[in-house]
Amino acid sequence: MLPLPFLKMHGAGNDFVVLDGRDAKLTLPPETVRRIADRQRGVGCDQLIIIEPDEAGADAFMRILNADGSESGACGNATRCVAALLAEESGAREVRIRTISGLLDAEILGPGLVEVDMGPPHMEWGDIPLSGPADTLHLPLSLGPVSDPAACSMGNPHATFFVDDFANLNIETIGPMLEKNRIFPERANIGFARIDSPSRMRLRVWERGAGLTLACGSGACAALVNASRRGLTGRKAVVEMDGGELLITWAESGHVLMRGPAETAFAGEIPEIL
Repeated sequence: MLPLPFLKMHGAGNDFVVLDGRDAKLTLPPETVRRIADRQRGVGCDQLIIIEPDEAGADAFMRILNADGSESGACGNATRCVAALLAEESGAREVRIRTISGLLDAEILGPGLVEVDMGPPHMEWGDIPLSGPADTLHLPLSLGPVSDPAACSMGNPHATFFVDDFANLNIETIGPMLEKNRIFPERANIGFARIDSPSRMRLRVWERGAGLTLACGSGACAALVNASRRGLTGRKAVVEMDGGELLITWAESGHVLMRGPAETAFAGEIPEIL
């Protein structure tokens, strides 16, 4: 088997192994994805991204595979990275990417700076989805020091807990327990947000299938939507995460816009994938 070229990219520290499957279809079993994503024995990444052809008119189809081998419907930081790659190839300023959750439009604003229209949030319990009818602005969910999250879907399920600080918050312990709570039939991304002002928040996210990451684009979008619904912020805020900042806007159109960096760390080859 020939070596498989890849790019290692990241958006605010949320990192990806990006593979090009447009000329030859790539089908990677979960154990192969886990091996590539392993930070000690593989390349290491939060998600593995496969760029595929799109026969319905988008510039590309983006397949998102979590570090545990499961498939995800959305990844905002990866969308910016793939948009930057496609724009560099074509010279276009605007790029359209399809995922299993739908179409995403991206605009290149400058070198390494991309804005993605993440579409409208879905706030009905069945669209997130939850296991049964519930008030998505105040979920009946608590664990240890956190309680009363708000939930929405940004192409994947998110619950946001609002906290005063992170000092006594053991996310590595409670994150996986909340992710797999029975209220989330498809598991969920769990955000912990500290509101610093109506236009700024600090966020940490335990990602479904990936764990605690340096940044989560869809999680930042969900946190802004949930905070705005609670009256804690306006419809536009800087979301600071461990790996950097994103500017999130919940536009009057109902769509959520995410602006942030897209960077290439290095290129390499995977000598054997099966």
